[in-house]
Amino acid sequence: MEPQQIREGYLVKKRTLLNSWKVVWVILSDDGVEIYRKKADSSPKAMIPLKGAKLISTCQDFLKRTFVFKISTPKSHDHFFQATHLEEMEVWVKDIQKTISGLDGGMKFARRSVRRASQLPSTVNMSELYNSMKDQNTGIKEKKLERNKRTFNQCFTGSQAVDWLVSQGRARNRTEALMLATGLLNEGYLQPAGEVPKKAAEMQSVSVLLDQLDAFYYFADSGFFSEGYSSDEDTVTKEEFKGIIIKQGCLVMQGHRRKTWKVRKFILRGSPPYLHYYDPTKDGGDPLGSINLRGSVVTAVDHLPDAKKNDEAANLFEIITSDEIHYFLQATTAKERKEWIQAIHEVAKIGK
Repeated sequence: MEPQQIREGYLVKKRTLLNSWKVVWVILSDDGVEIYRKKADSSPKAMIPLKGAKLISTCQDFLKRTFVFKISTPKSHDHFFQATHLEEMEVWVKDIQKTISGLDGGMKFARRSVRRASQLPSTVNMSELYNSMKDQNTGIKEKKLERNKRTFNQCFTGSQAVDWLVSQGRARNRTEALMLATGLLNEGYLQPAGEVPKKAAEMQSVSVLLDQLDAFYYFADSGFFSEGYSSDEDTVTKEEFKGIIIKQGCLVMQGHRRKTWKVRKFILRGSPPYLHYYDPTKDGGDPLGSINLRGSVVTAVDHLPDAKKNDEAANLFEIITSDEIHYFLQATTAKERKEWIQAIHEVAKIGK
């Protein structure tokens, strides 16, 4: 029989390269864990089979990270996940362990094999390919590139990466080379530099490496740096953190400048009423921004004022502050949206 979905939601997952972490959409089914780059993706970028797997519910491998659990497959592949808080970790661990126990007890499922043309062959060794690409003698030559009065050191263009893959016989044509390079990008081996590739990644459900001369990239463990860089994230003024934590978890938030959507970890505090948001891939540290909820209004919305026709608009809600600043957020389910709206409403009411 076909496996059924058990649980879904955002988690932070450790990448295979270096010590980088990334927010992913995770679906737990009767036979395994599916990893999606974004919730809207039609197919997973990875699948972790749970038959014979081992689960460590409180992982101590990372001293500076809390609420981390580990899934170890029979082939000795370790997968690390991080929840935003204790309760969230506990429900994931409970359901995953129950699934593993069921499979070990003899439950069997059969998936229909569906392979998209964009998927990479399983025989590609990404780590070996990455090491070949950055070989000082035969790999891609890193350059000092300039665009819009900014200098990017130790970079290369998307076209360079595609050219190298074809010239070295790693791909039969540019289309196949683009698939390989995109795989390296999604696994964290390659990183986008500058606005062109970053904007492309934000506008698509799946990051695609651009075969362009104005799209800059760099190796994840290189000495890349950019002169004249300034972050687009909101700065945080010194706010009060005295209030007790009322609610926390991941939501998708629309940025004010670029109108792009990103997953953020939110912590709702009361008296004084503030909603702080953090980069969920970084444990601890200062928030990226805060919303003063004193005198604010929160309500569910069905659409965005500037939304495109095909934009997903499910489970949206809006916070309007006393200064008439509008924040749009998206929950994963209608139930979660209702819970957040009620919690924020109560905090804002007390803060008046």
